[in-house]
Amino acid sequence: MLIDTHTHLYSEQFDSDRKESVSEAIKNNVEIFLLPAIDKSYYNRLLQCVKDFPDNCFPMIGLHPTSVKENYTEELEFIHSEIHQTKFYAIGECGLDYYWDKTYIKEQEIALRAQIDLSIKYKLPLVIHSRKSLNELIQIINDYKKYSLTGVFHCFPGNIPEAEKVIKLGFMLGIGGVVTYKNSGMAEVVKEISLDHIILETDAPYLTPVPHRGKRNESSLIRIIANKIAEIKNISFEEVEEKTTSNAIKLFNLSR
Repeated sequence: MLIDTHTHLYSEQFDSDRKESVSEAIKNNVEIFLLPAIDKSYYNRLLQCVKDFPDNCFPMIGLHPTSVKENYTEELEFIHSEIHQTKFYAIGECGLDYYWDKTYIKEQEIALRAQIDLSIKYKLPLVIHSRKSLNELIQIINDYKKYSLTGVFHCFPGNIPEAEKVIKLGFMLGIGGVVTYKNSGMAEVVKEISLDHIILETDAPYLTPVPHRGKRNESSLIRIIANKIAEIKNISFEEVEEKTTSNAIKLFNLSR
């Protein structure tokens, strides 16, 4: 079995064929989908997805850094009010994004620290979004060393020394379609880093792996990512499947 640890299956891009997309993934042995939150405007869609596929979809709760605006305190209050209502498997995705808009950098950090506090309080892993902000994130997570945080740097964007820092902090590397991109540098990282620290993800509908770039990404394509990792590390597909699935089950405390 394969696990997609990061898919926005509830997004509008799947409204016309969500059931078919899930069926196709299951046909390809991808049986578990972890759904990262964005903000409260998507909350009901995310929970509906979990309701529609209760054996396959596992929800997270959090505030995406690009959704941190003037009303970010309302968003955080919403998380506080809802976190008791449903079983969540992670806090996220949360983090820092310095790529799209730097207007709310200060607020992004405040929101991130608030969500780290939630992960400590509820003993949940963190799913970290990092864009043009990896060093800042490593510094912030380092402030919480004594709490033994766990989680994943989703769509890990760094080099080998940065990967080693992230692992030392107790985090996994989320590896997705980018590993199939020729000039991404991710193949070198995957080659050097032990499979013990890797989980698989799609970030569907985004970051579609080669040879399907330009089309919508979906969870069934995680086999391509697993195959690429097996090729890079010169090991069997089954070894990648078994280890990354075991890592994800342990990290997110999954049971069906």
